[in-house]
Amino acid sequence: MSSSGPLTLPNVLTLLRILAIPFFAIAVWYGHHWQACVIFAAAGFTDLLDGFIARTFNQRSDLGAVLDPAADKLLMTTAFILMAWRTQGMTAPIPVWVAMLAITRDLVISFYAFASVDRLSDSKFHPSFLGKLSTAMQLIAVSLGLFFNALGHRPWMDPFLPEMYWVVAALALASGIHYFGRATRASAA
Repeated sequence: MSSSGPLTLPNVLTLLRILAIPFFAIAVWYGHHWQACVIFAAAGFTDLLDGFIARTFNQRSDLGAVLDPAADKLLMTTAFILMAWRTQGMTAPIPVWVAMLAITRDLVISFYAFASVDRLSDSKFHPSFLGKLSTAMQLIAVSLGLFFNALGHRPWMDPFLPEMYWVVAALALASGIHYFGRATRASAA
């Protein structure tokens, strides 16, 4: 990993994403669905942009390796909590049980990784295809939920949303089990 200093452009973009989280939370809490949707989309764009800049211009750093996924988890956790809790006026809230599954999976994996850092190498913590698929589905579900909340109720959404949330829950559970299977095999080796 290149260490070009802590204040790289990708790290500044990541910090901006972290600073946007309270504004996103306020927008969701007060039912400003279009603003929440725009802030979430802008945060997603900065995530893509900081990764592109870090890879293309060799601006990877140890700080960025920790800060970027932390920013992503903070934003997604905030979205899951608020879209499951503050549901008044939402046409596409996230069911509480789905939010709890997704958040618990991420927390348990994070705690396990932190506790095992001295026993396992970094290479054993790379996300699997199933983990990436789960994260992508969570991102799609939150993005669509925010967009649908901004649009207001549309009859064509009714059958679509429950199935989407079931897929999020199934992938969170499957990827969590898969991760622990990999981690257990890696620590035994």
